[in-house]
Amino acid sequence: MHKVMSFLDTYSGYNQIPMHEADKSKTALMIDKANFCYEVIMFGLKNARATYQRLMDRVFKEQIGRNVEVYVDNMILKSKNSEQHAKDLEEIFSQLRKVDMRLNPTKYVFRV
Repeated sequence: MHKVMSFLDTYSGYNQIPMHEADKSKTALMIDKANFCYEVIMFGLKNARATYQRLMDRVFKEQIGRNVEVYVDNMILKSKNSEQHAKDLEEIFSQLRKVDMRLNPTKYVFRV
């Protein structure tokens, strides 16, 4: 039974994933005399959601089912007590730092 939970949300999650170099040219926009290509995955791409979920599954592979559940850009951190919850938050933040993923501070809900 989990007694303490926190809810986290990534900030523009898709836009934090770098576009594969070989695919950048496929996102080209032509404006007047210049061409622009997306450097990050954009929201409207067909596989953006699956790519993002796959990344989250890989980043949190050790935590999913144990102390975190991830669905696209939403994360639920669950712990048995407050002391463990602080350690779990530290672990989650450490994993997010490794992949340079930022969270949306307006959607945090801690220790519910």
